[in-house]
Amino acid sequence: MRKNKVLKWIFLILFIGLISYYFYPETVLPNNVKIDSIILHKSKRELSVYSKGELLKTYTISLGGNPIGDKEFEGDKKTPEGIYYINDKNPNSGYHKNLGISYPNKKDIEEAKKLGKPVGGDVKIHGLRNKTGIINKFHRWFDWTLGCIAVTDYEMDELYEAVDLGTKIEVLP
Repeated sequence: MRKNKVLKWIFLILFIGLISYYFYPETVLPNNVKIDSIILHKSKRELSVYSKGELLKTYTISLGGNPIGDKEFEGDKKTPEGIYYINDKNPNSGYHKNLGISYPNKKDIEEAKKLGKPVGGDVKIHGLRNKTGIINKFHRWFDWTLGCIAVTDYEMDELYEAVDLGTKIEVLP
């Protein structure tokens, strides 16, 4: 009987912890701020945004299913490394909203060509797949994209409003 009571307490504590994690509020960007620089540290799963050199916020992110190393070709499930720019904003994405990244550049194309593989494209910062937003922050527990950078839908709304086309994004290992 005592074992069942202990198991119930463990379950209750885990349940309360998960609910707290889900609903715990995160910092928000200041109103009407414009992000002029983004730095992504893949190994830390962190996307940091800046305005005029000042760190505004750091987001915890998910990456592709094979996150270590630079993207080499289409389908390798890696996020490219290097300096890119936001080149598209899509409010009607299959993943809530998205910000397009200017991958591939000339170097990326040449490297994929050397491997005899297609270079790919369509690397984005995006929210969760449409109609799955309830997953919220739990998506961070796994690297699940095909090489994109995933944030929660709320975070994507923030970024979508604060980032203009042409904003620099530096992707570091």
